[in-house]
Amino acid sequence: MKTINATEAAGLIGSGVCVVVSGSGGGHAVPEAILVEIEKRFLAEGLPRDLCVVHVVGIGDRAGKGAAHFAHEGLIKRSIAGALVDSPPLMELALADKIESYTLPQGVLAQMMREVAGARPGVITKTGLHTFVDPRQCGGKQSARAKEDLVELMTIDGEEWLRFKPIHMDVALLRGTTADEDGNITMEQEAIPGEMLSTAQAVRHCGGIVIVQVKRLARRGTLPPRNVKIPGILVDYVVVDPEQRQTYASEYNPAYSGEVRVPPSAIKPLPFGHRKAIARRAAMELFPGAICNLGAGVSTGISVVAAEEGILDQVILTNEQGFVGGGPLTGPDSGAAQNFDAMLDEPYQFDFYDGGGLDLAFLSFAEVDPSGNVNVSRFGGRIVGPGGFINISQNARKVIFSGTFTAGGMEVGYEGGTLQILQEGRHPKFVRQIEQICYNGPFAESQGRKAVFVTERAVFQVTEGTLELIEIAPGIDVEKDVLTLMARQPRVAKDLGLMDARLFRPEPMNLAEEFTRAAKS
Repeated sequence: MKTINATEAAGLIGSGVCVVVSGSGGGHAVPEAILVEIEKRFLAEGLPRDLCVVHVVGIGDRAGKGAAHFAHEGLIKRSIAGALVDSPPLMELALADKIESYTLPQGVLAQMMREVAGARPGVITKTGLHTFVDPRQCGGKQSARAKEDLVELMTIDGEEWLRFKPIHMDVALLRGTTADEDGNITMEQEAIPGEMLSTAQAVRHCGGIVIVQVKRLARRGTLPPRNVKIPGILVDYVVVDPEQRQTYASEYNPAYSGEVRVPPSAIKPLPFGHRKAIARRAAMELFPGAICNLGAGVSTGISVVAAEEGILDQVILTNEQGFVGGGPLTGPDSGAAQNFDAMLDEPYQFDFYDGGGLDLAFLSFAEVDPSGNVNVSRFGGRIVGPGGFINISQNARKVIFSGTFTAGGMEVGYEGGTLQILQEGRHPKFVRQIEQICYNGPFAESQGRKAVFVTERAVFQVTEGTLELIEIAPGIDVEKDVLTLMARQPRVAKDLGLMDARLFRPEPMNLAEEFTRAAKS
């Protein structure tokens, strides 16, 4: 192992190679100092060129950090990522067809690191069947110049499977907290575990180089062996950045790394409004002992609602970054968690998800068609990417999709437990045809999986291949405020119910009492 600076690390990356970058979302375990120097070198020298850049999760601050450092014509040729939402400049290159762009399921990419490490033939899985990553649709391609097929359909013992082909990786840019003189890496202050070990092993198998950015150095033999995440035998170079932040938004919070547990009072309640009403209604699907995933968007608020209602310790919340138990975070540090019971490497978390370990999954939606198909990956002139959505939604026993009924300027009011639409959103979400299928409603139903759609004014479920309206908010006109705003009218349940009036009042709902009754029954 050799210690070098970030500029020297950038100089080790040749043109035409495949670079895999660690991290998640807003700077969680992202080797930012090295990425900055790669961009500087290209702008100054025009090198390196034509990179293939792989990152399992979207990484960036939704401005110029993270994967956005690669967003220059000539610097990047191909992007393979779970999501692009965190790096708008990279998204723009894909939309303009300036790069080969692929977005693949986050779980598949995480598991790919482990499969390549073991010299296996890629990831063979049912995840992605009948969605936009299925080669019978578009195989995860997001730009016209993305010609190569990275996914193929297979039949094994009479059943359909997808094979995501192995990726040859030349350089790994990873991150930890401490490196010793032999290159052993620990991650004691990191906010996510990621897939650091598997990625280092994968790149080593490919004959590439592994570069790890850390905050500090330690003497040989002083790191607790059980804390070493990447052994020095896999590390070629270490870059020390004493200014390394835990995330872009937080310099360091010991609760994020599991070093302390915060009291419930430290978890601030959500402000009263339609997002809280949606999160509350979704939280009503919880039951004692439920093992759940919380996705992005409105769904991240469910952990905050559960804490406010005193039921957080009675359910097991998880997220795809690898946390089990506690409360996944909202806001710019989402992806991290606090008060968790375990922190798993990301590939193993997705093994659990793919194996049907989730009772409930709470996810967002951007577009829904009349059959209950859902799009979150490409809409409104944006390439967001699926993230972990496909793995999670396709394998959970029940999915609760949460979001506003319309988008763009919607305003609502509340009075005595009723809801009023003061201004309708400009963009409908329940449309005739969605741009990409990320969740196939009829396919899920055929496998016995259930789906519920929660909005601020109405609740739907998928029944016999079509949407069915099952609840309406007090104060809402079914015809004017719901049915006329949908591209095709859903089935309306004969026993159409009212959403609970407590959703639309500022005080807590007292869900703990209901949990106590449920536990006794």
